[in-house]
Amino acid sequence: MARAMVSAWGKQERTMAGGRLTTHVLDTTHGKPAAGMRVDLLMVHGDHTHHVLSTFTNADGRIDQPLLDGDRFYMGTFELIFYVGQYFERMGVELEHQFLDVVPVRFMMGEESHYHVPLLVSPFAYSTYRGS
Repeated sequence: MARAMVSAWGKQERTMAGGRLTTHVLDTTHGKPAAGMRVDLLMVHGDHTHHVLSTFTNADGRIDQPLLDGDRFYMGTFELIFYVGQYFERMGVELEHQFLDVVPVRFMMGEESHYHVPLLVSPFAYSTYRGS
């Protein structure tokens, strides 16, 4: 059921009980889910952002519940921030020179559906896509 609501920033946006945002992280260096990685979600407004939440991946590399869903689902531009440098340091990966530290993924949600934004990551590369 779609309805209009006013976000915390005073902008009217449409939401739908069925819309949701999820993510997961796969550690391609070790060939397993990236457990315990910090992930931040930001909402983008022009040239600035608003922090929505911070969380950590579980043992399966996923977040235990949707990042956004139901009454908390908003369409717009968002950014997921993945703290890969901290994760690989905690995993004991020793590098002469660290390359990746914080990986931002900016994306737009323009329809009321399920958005899944996975991250595949190593200390030197990453990829993402709109999953299902």
